[in-house]
Amino acid sequence: MANATAVEYIYKGVDSKGTKVQGEVTGTSPALVKAQLRKRGIIANRVQKKPKPLFGGGKKKVRPADIALFTRQMATMMKAGVPLVQSFDIVADGLDNLGLKELIFKIRDDVASGTTFADALRKHHLYFDDLFCNLVASGEQSGALETMLDRIATYKEKTESLKAKIKKAMTYPIAVVVVAIVVTSILLVKVVPQFAETFSNFGAELPAFTQLVVGMSEWMQANWFIALIISVVAIGGIIEAKKRNRNVADFFDRLILKMPIIGLITYNSISARFARTLSTTFAAGVPLIDALKSVSGATGNTIYKEATLKIRDAVATGIPLNTALRSSGLFPTMLVQMTAIGEESGALDEMLGKAADFYEEAVDNMVDNLTTLLEPMIMAVLGILVGGLMIAMYLPIFQLGQVI
Repeated sequence: MANATAVEYIYKGVDSKGTKVQGEVTGTSPALVKAQLRKRGIIANRVQKKPKPLFGGGKKKVRPADIALFTRQMATMMKAGVPLVQSFDIVADGLDNLGLKELIFKIRDDVASGTTFADALRKHHLYFDDLFCNLVASGEQSGALETMLDRIATYKEKTESLKAKIKKAMTYPIAVVVVAIVVTSILLVKVVPQFAETFSNFGAELPAFTQLVVGMSEWMQANWFIALIISVVAIGGIIEAKKRNRNVADFFDRLILKMPIIGLITYNSISARFARTLSTTFAAGVPLIDALKSVSGATGNTIYKEATLKIRDAVATGIPLNTALRSSGLFPTMLVQMTAIGEESGALDEMLGKAADFYEEAVDNMVDNLTTLLEPMIMAVLGILVGGLMIAMYLPIFQLGQVI
C-alpha cells in the first residue's frame, strides 16, 4: 500500500447535518478515502474511481485567468461564512475545467489534513507565486483571510485585464503582418509563375519591376521551405535567448519601450502594475521593503525590475519612496506625486490604487485608439503589397498593348 498511486475518486454521502453531499477526492483506495472523508464529517455511502474522459481528453490548461476566478469565488464563499474546506468543494463543483478542479481538490485535501492554506498553495508554485502565497499567509495570521482573498482577487482581475489589453494591442498588428506575409508568399509561389510563363513567350525584355518580382518568385519557389525553417528557428531562438540571456532580455525590453505607440502602452502598463501590486501588498500589511521586492517581479520588464530593487535599497536607507522613484527617472511624474501625497497623508495604498486605476484606463484608451489607427494603415500596407505585385504582373501586358 505504501507504493500505491493516488487516483481521483467520486463519492456520495451525508455530512454531519444529514445533508446529502457529493464530490471528488484523491486517495489510494476506497477504504482510505472513506476514512479521509470521516475526518471531515462526511459518511460516504458510495466511493468509486473517477471514470476517465472519452479519448483521454477533458483536462484543460490552468491559466492565470482561472486562478483569478478561483480566488474570487473563494473570497465570496468565505465572506458568506462557508468553512474553508467546504468552500473548495462548492467552487470545484461549479467548474468545467478539469485541470483546475484537480488542482483545487489537491489543495483541499492538504488543507483538510491540517496544512495551512498558504503552505498548500506553495506546493503549486507554477500557479501561485510568492506574492499570492505570502498575502494568503498574512490573511491567515491576521484572521482576515476572506478580506485578503478579496484583495488578491481584485489584484489578479486587474492584472489579467491589463495583460489582455496589452495582448490585444500586440496581437492585431502581428496577425495582420503574418497574413500579409502568407498572402504575398502564395502570390509569389502560385500566381506569379503563371504570369512568368506567359511573359516568356513575349520575346521582349520585361520591365525592371517585373523582373524583380519574377526573380523573387523564382527564389521563393526554390527556397520556400528553407526560408520557413530559418524563420521558425530565428523566432524560436530569439524567444529562448530572451529567456536565458539577460543581455538579450534587456535589449528587447529597452527596444519595446522605444517603439512608437507600443512603447507608450508598455510604459503605462508597467506603471499600472507597479502601483497596483504595491497598493495591494502595502494594504495587506506587508512592510514596504518586502512589498517592493514583490513588486520588482511583477513589473514584467527587466529594466524596471532592476530599478525597483534599487528603489528598495534606497528606501531601506531611509530615503522616502517618492524621492527614490523620482531619482530613478523611469516613473511618470503623476505616479511620483501621488506617492508623495500618499506618504504625507498616511494613505499610500489608497493613492497608489488610484494611480493604478488611472494608468489602467490610459492603457485601455490607447489600445482602442491604436486599433482604430492601425486599421487604415494595415489596409494601405496590404494594398501596396498585393497591388504592387499585380502591377508588376500586368505592366508588361500594358506595354505590349502600347507597342501594338
